[in-house]
Amino acid sequence: MSIAAIVKDGVIRLPQDVQLPDGTEVTVEVRQLRPFAERFASFAGAVDSGIGDLAENHDHYLYGASKRKP
Repeated sequence: MSIAAIVKDGVIRLPQDVQLPDGTEVTVEVRQLRPFAERFASFAGAVDSGIGDLAENHDHYLYGASKRKP
């Protein structure tokens, strides 16, 4: 069985609907998310849009705003 819980003030808090008898032996697995940039670094540059000024004129391509002058 796997149960998601949170730690608050140093105490593991189970969801209210989970009732475990006293003395139940459990194993705690700590999961930490890596920073966003680290998790998605492998996708950087994965797609070549063919639009050389996409970063500078993203509002133009997304919303139809006037292009910025170089």
